[in-house]
Amino acid sequence: MSTEEMNIQELESQYNEQERLRREKLTELQNEGKDPFDVYKIERTHTSKSVKDNYDELEGKTVTVAGRIMSKRGQGKVVFSDVYDRDGKIQLFIKIDEVGEENLKSYKSYDLGDIVAATGEVFKTKTEEISIKVKSFELVCKSLKPLPEKWHGLKGPDLRYRQREVDIITNPEVKDTFIKRSQIIKGIRTFLDDRGFLEVETPILGAIAGGAAAKPFITHHNTLGIDMYLRIATELYLKRLIVAGFEKVYDMGKNFRNEGMSVRHNPEFTCIELYEAYSDYNDMMEICENMVASVCEKVNGTTKVMYQGTEIDFKPPWRRITMVDAVKEYAGIDFNDIKSDEEAQAIAKEKHLEFPKPLNTVTKGEVLNALYEEFGEQNMIQPTFVTDYPVEISPLTKKKRGNEAFTERFEGFVFGREICNAYSELNDPIVQRERFEQQAKSRELGDDEAYMIDEEFMSALETGMPPTGGLGIGIDRLIMFLTDSASIRDVILFPTMKPQTNN
Repeated sequence: MSTEEMNIQELESQYNEQERLRREKLTELQNEGKDPFDVYKIERTHTSKSVKDNYDELEGKTVTVAGRIMSKRGQGKVVFSDVYDRDGKIQLFIKIDEVGEENLKSYKSYDLGDIVAATGEVFKTKTEEISIKVKSFELVCKSLKPLPEKWHGLKGPDLRYRQREVDIITNPEVKDTFIKRSQIIKGIRTFLDDRGFLEVETPILGAIAGGAAAKPFITHHNTLGIDMYLRIATELYLKRLIVAGFEKVYDMGKNFRNEGMSVRHNPEFTCIELYEAYSDYNDMMEICENMVASVCEKVNGTTKVMYQGTEIDFKPPWRRITMVDAVKEYAGIDFNDIKSDEEAQAIAKEKHLEFPKPLNTVTKGEVLNALYEEFGEQNMIQPTFVTDYPVEISPLTKKKRGNEAFTERFEGFVFGREICNAYSELNDPIVQRERFEQQAKSRELGDDEAYMIDEEFMSALETGMPPTGGLGIGIDRLIMFLTDSASIRDVILFPTMKPQTNN
């Protein structure tokens, strides 16, 4: 057995012993009629922050606070204790003259992680720290599990994600990330609401997995006797609402894709899609860059962030480059000179590109996209809109004005990663059906991420949808950049994890 394994075993033994001792303390309290779990409510008057922010008004006045004990210091007749609540920490000053010998002894017996309520006078210590001179206190919850040691903490990200509540308790910066996440989401909603957009909710369960090229999760509805899919995108429902006359709509919520997991991918993720009638993809660029810059400035105080050691500036306007120009710049191949699918397939073979279907069925546009993903994407460090995607990979998009081999589509990239996707939406039902049928052929050739035909959406499109711009943004990835988080799991409270086993 290695030294590290022996140390881990020793730590586990210590933790088990601590758990046993904590349970014994709980039993003693219960036998004395002081069961902390019999407490139902605390009339808390202030949080740690409100005490500190209003010290001039509160000095010498009595307040009641509550929180988790994270430290205890002192011996003899005085104890200093840091208690953490939702806003931060406040120091409790517990003196034998104020609470009595028995009560002081009781507080000393409390464990780190226990939750207490305390009432006392607001004052400053000799070191000028705003504190509470405790007159009375009550144990309101007994922590039966010891918190990780201050200098060791939770070992490894896997354990941190599994025990997120402990991760947040012991790492204030993690809590700050999720507070900032909430502020970012609120800022996005405010930006769109102020522009007249209507937030709506669309189904999570559907008979068709439409609106994106992705592999869905499949479930079964017992009453209807049919397989159903967790949504991979909200697009088709939102477009139906544009048909209905809601000219500006958005839906922010969970999507689900049964694909790989990485620092950039979680099977369950948060996305926003928004649609605006009588607009195009140029309008979506303006909305996207201004919304992201606005939210970044509100949350961080500037449009600039440091991401993994690189400064990113979200200030508009963002760079714009066509996919053809990006491939020419970063792969050295000018697709303006490629005239046939066969020429493109030869380049794909030379560059060892892989596709989900036989190479001889791959089109020029699909090769162009694969070359961009291989050579161009990683170079998009500062916020960049890559525009004008091939028709073959954009089945829901209008063709490019003046060049019908391409579409009016863009994706936004930051630090080499995609954060958004947008179109001048295709509203011709005849062409849309043709595109869906082409996608159906790709599915037959083995591409299980190709689009399915949604007849209910087609019926809506035949009713008539005005010219429309649409935009989708991966909220989790955006939050990664605005909080300098290396992994998508760092910005999802409870990321998808494989269940632990005892084997």
